[in-house]
Amino acid sequence: MAVAAFMTDDAERWAALAARDEAADGRFVYAVRTTGVYCRPSCAARAARRENVSFHATCAEAEAAGFRACKRCRPNEPSLDARRAEAIARACRLIDEAEAVPRLDALAKAAGLSAFHFHRVFRTVTGVTPKAYAAARRAQGLAAGLRQANSVTQAIYGAGYASLSQFYADAAERLGMAPKVYRSGGEGVAIRFAIGQCALGAILVAATGKGVCAILLGDDPDILARDLQDRFPKAELIGGEPTFEAWMAQVVGFVEAPARGLDLPLDIGGTAFQQRVWTALRKIPVGTTATYADVARAIGAPAATRAVARACGANALAVAIPCHRVVRSDGSLSGYRWGVERKRDLLSREGVAG
Repeated sequence: MAVAAFMTDDAERWAALAARDEAADGRFVYAVRTTGVYCRPSCAARAARRENVSFHATCAEAEAAGFRACKRCRPNEPSLDARRAEAIARACRLIDEAEAVPRLDALAKAAGLSAFHFHRVFRTVTGVTPKAYAAARRAQGLAAGLRQANSVTQAIYGAGYASLSQFYADAAERLGMAPKVYRSGGEGVAIRFAIGQCALGAILVAATGKGVCAILLGDDPDILARDLQDRFPKAELIGGEPTFEAWMAQVVGFVEAPARGLDLPLDIGGTAFQQRVWTALRKIPVGTTATYADVARAIGAPAATRAVARACGANALAVAIPCHRVVRSDGSLSGYRWGVERKRDLLSREGVAG
């Protein structure tokens, strides 16, 4: 059941209590006169008779009325979601700080959970499994270390990989190119690009041999070009290529008329979680929107709404990965990497009322 932001009367509170609505937790507590206990609205305790129930805005108010906190739902402590988030945060810190990936049972112990329960809760909170999280952190450490280490091998072991074969199994997917090439700032890699104008202002489209790796929007073409150069300072940047100009025309045409679709190969990097979010975004139909919570549920991680928002912000493939179709729970437009006005314009072109 949906719960209003503010519950104005006891009838609404009773309806939330009857539905065991977790969304009402933190907005009020209810007390039962026959037991002398007060609980969260979502508490799984046996239902009480309406005439024995009173509602209180805070735990302090309930205790001042003579009631004690339920030992089952612990309304005077952080919520279950908050306790789970803190437990998983401890496990994540353990992964981040360890030289080698800790065993599952060690992570579960740090979180205060059984191994089976820990694995399920970890995925609910973060959106990925502990193994996938550790792999992503290793890859991030490697990307940061490749440019400082004396050799690729040193960087690989420094990032926590147990063996070279373990790393090379997923290196290209993580980095988008060979590690030696990434370490050298894209040296030896040809990146075709073009800069033009579209209905949203300046647009840069760039591609590696795998596919389009960047679609950037902005007001200043020079800034867009510098963004690409900063990421791959030693890559061979090729502009003015007739074949690629055709790709550019497809992207610009897609911005102008989203319903025609965009049939181009993409070179999508990112962490395992980001890739899951971006895949979900590409499934949102033209002319419709989804909330961050909708996307979190679609990837099987309902508690990861904020992480979904961060993944949307990290998207470097404007329009092709339609993060502009994700809105707040109330339907309003939140921050957009290329400006809220561009987001509004894109949605308007797709027929979504602003």
